[in-house]
Amino acid sequence: MKLTGWPRGERPDRDTALAVLRRAVELGVNHIDTSHYYARDGVAANELIREALHPYPDGLVIATKVGALVEGPDIALPDAAKTGLTPDNLRRGVEANLLSLGVDRLDLVNLRMGDLERAGTSLAGPLETLLALREEGLIRHLGVSNVTAEEFAQAREVAPIACVQNLYNLARRDDDPLIDTCAEAGIAYVPFFPVGGFQPVTAEHLDGIAARHHASVPQVALAWLLARSPNVLLIPGTGSVGHLEENVAAGELTLSAEDIAALG
Repeated sequence: MKLTGWPRGERPDRDTALAVLRRAVELGVNHIDTSHYYARDGVAANELIREALHPYPDGLVIATKVGALVEGPDIALPDAAKTGLTPDNLRRGVEANLLSLGVDRLDLVNLRMGDLERAGTSLAGPLETLLALREEGLIRHLGVSNVTAEEFAQAREVAPIACVQNLYNLARRDDDPLIDTCAEAGIAYVPFFPVGGFQPVTAEHLDGIAARHHASVPQVALAWLLARSPNVLLIPGTGSVGHLEENVAAGELTLSAEDIAALG
């Protein structure tokens, strides 16, 4: 998202965006989260990823997503009046990601729920569509995003689920039980907006802990997430090499039991 300025905000120039992606891989990052609809004013995340990293190094996992918000009749022009959770539109979404990333099979596709059609919409049908595409060989793993605990349970009855991608951070902890459920099942939990997204995360004692560790507040927020559970995978966004390096360095920050207790 940050590399394209989608859906709003500033974005880096093209050379910087490509440098961020290449530096990420140099630093050992092996999980990139994207989508065909991360695009604005002719700048598309998938195309940046392809230019910077294709042919992709062994072990690099590129996760993408499809859902009601974006896979409407005109896939390039999201519109709140359009419906995307139909078999045809979901297939078109998968095919658009395959084409723009330059691959024959997508490592992981998240079915994103809740954007337009939460009321009365079951994820069973859309997930069955993605499962059929998986059986065709177009998708390796399936995940779900922006789901309730009940929807997660339903998803597991339909298909093998590799990950859950939901909103979770220091200030937004509604998913605590779901993280534990995923951990018990060996399913990855991927918190989006790990440092707050458009509303930077705040918490009591956060500034003091950051100062004590000579770290930034976002680094402490990321370190807290890594300490939360071994199944947590982080996808902090960035638009600069310096910020990328700061994010990655958070992986070396070890919070004490006292730090974690102070953060609640």
